[in-house]
Amino acid sequence: MADIQLDNVSVAFPVYDTSSRSLKKRLVGAATGGRIRSEAGPSVVQALENVTLHFQNGDRIGLVGRNGAGKTTLLRVLAGIYEPGVGTVRVEGHVATLFDIALGMDPESTGYENIVLRGLFLGMRRADIEAQIDEIAAFTELDSFLKLPIRTYSDGMRLRLAFAVSTSFHPDILLLDEGIGAGDAAFLEKANWRLQEFTNKATIIVLASHSEQLLRQMCSTSVLMEHGRIIAFSSTSEVLALYRERTSRG
Repeated sequence: MADIQLDNVSVAFPVYDTSSRSLKKRLVGAATGGRIRSEAGPSVVQALENVTLHFQNGDRIGLVGRNGAGKTTLLRVLAGIYEPGVGTVRVEGHVATLFDIALGMDPESTGYENIVLRGLFLGMRRADIEAQIDEIAAFTELDSFLKLPIRTYSDGMRLRLAFAVSTSFHPDILLLDEGIGAGDAAFLEKANWRLQEFTNKATIIVLASHSEQLLRQMCSTSVLMEHGRIIAFSSTSEVLALYRERTSRG
C-alpha cells in the first residue's frame, strides 16, 4: 500500500556568493520563488517551508504554482534526492521519477550498457532488467546505435533511451514534472500511449504542471504553492480557480 507523509518539512539552500546584487534583487523581487534570508552568515533561499501533506493509495495530486514556487523541490524531496533540513518525510512504496530523466546514464557506455545502468539506478534488479532488455531496446527504435557510446547520440536519442528504461516497470508512486519530450512526432505519440499505461498502474501520482488541461485530466486533487509554502490543498478545479485569482492580482 503506497503512502506519503510529510510533517513540517523545510528545505533551504545557502547562497555563498551574493556579490551580484542584481541577481539578489531579482530573486528578492520575484513574484514567487524561495524567500531569501540573510540575518546572519550567508544568504539562504528558503525553497520549502513548513510543508505538511498526506497522500494515500489512489491519490492523483497536482502541484500548481508559478516557476520557483517550490514544486520541483517538493518532487525531489519525495524522490529522496533532497533531504529536508527540518521535518520528516515518510514514503512507503516503490518510487519512479519522470523528471531529470537522464540521471544514472554514462556518456561513455553503450546504449545497451546504459539500459542496465539506468535500471539499476531506478532500483530494478539486474535479472529483471536483463529479462526486459530486448523489449526496452525495441521500444527505443535505436537499433544499431545501442551498440555505440551514448555521447554519440542526439538529445532526442538519449531521451528515447532514458524514457524506455524509466517506463519499463510499474511503480507504486510516480512523480512527474511537466510533459516528457521524447523525440519526433511519431515517437512522441508512442511515448504518450506508454506513459498513459504507466500512470494507470501507479497507485499515487504527483504531477507538477502549468497545463490546466493536463492537471484536470490527471489529478482529482491539487496543491497550490507559493514561496515554498502550501496555500491550498483541495479539488483541482478549486485550486486552479484560486491560482488564477491570485495570479491576476500580480
